[in-house]
Amino acid sequence: MKEIEISIVIPVYNSSSIIEELHKRIAQAMSVSHEIIFVNDGSIDDSWKKIVALSKQYSGITGINLRKNSGQDNALLAGLRIARGNYCVIMDDDLQHNPENIVDLYNECKKGFDVCYANFSSLKQTAVKNIGSSTNGKMAEILVSKPKGIYLSPFKIINKSTVSEIAKFAGPYPYIDGIILTVTQNLSQVNVQHQARLNGKSTYTFSKSVSVFMKLFTGFSVLPLRLATITGCIATFVGLVLLVKYLYDYFIAKNFIAGWTTVVVLIILFGGLILITLGIIGEYIGRMYLTLNNKPQYSISEIVKSNDEL
Repeated sequence: MKEIEISIVIPVYNSSSIIEELHKRIAQAMSVSHEIIFVNDGSIDDSWKKIVALSKQYSGITGINLRKNSGQDNALLAGLRIARGNYCVIMDDDLQHNPENIVDLYNECKKGFDVCYANFSSLKQTAVKNIGSSTNGKMAEILVSKPKGIYLSPFKIINKSTVSEIAKFAGPYPYIDGIILTVTQNLSQVNVQHQARLNGKSTYTFSKSVSVFMKLFTGFSVLPLRLATITGCIATFVGLVLLVKYLYDYFIAKNFIAGWTTVVVLIILFGGLILITLGIIGEYIGRMYLTLNNKPQYSISEIVKSNDEL
């Protein structure tokens, strides 16, 4: 079996009208040995049929069909685990990531970096997605020590040894960039242009942004638990100060107001803090429970390969 220099892993969701053009442009852009791994993440259109047809017509194509929609990061793990290239490119299926930039990422990564991200000078996407990306990027700086100035782009290239480390992740809630940042800080980026989506509209929603945030928030750091502890200590200190004040007013100053306003305010304040803290702890426990019970990351129903890949 021939050596593969670059594996290109593409999660596919309802992109039947784009797949053929995407493959064509990748083929035109690549000058080194490569394979394309399409991971059909439970599409409800005929994306899988298009992938199967491409695998029969062209060489260097592998298709993975997941039984249900498992999420982009889970789909990426499925592809990365069978990738054979010395480098792995991750890109979206909508042609907003220009295949011609793969060579730029590859040349930069070959300088000795573990991962090279595409840094977009401007983003042609919705405001919700921009806000979500910015927020998650800032949180990554705090929680997993993301280097400042590095944009966590979904378009990136990773060397083989780093891919091997990423593939070891066994939890049911993977976040590829979070895993990368726990594995290495040897990162780089190159400036590229963000393209307009070929057709259709993005399936990215606010709930998906929140999902990514929660994966990062509770999946790769214990800082939220420490913040909950610190908040609890501060709340306790404030309560003790108020206790001293009220005792002073009652026994010494003889200046107290019989009423329930203060009591209600304190109950609401501390009750809210307790519920938030319990919610954070519960999120950790829930994820631990699902991990211990071996909740699958994905389920593969079928894999197809071009004849030269068999």
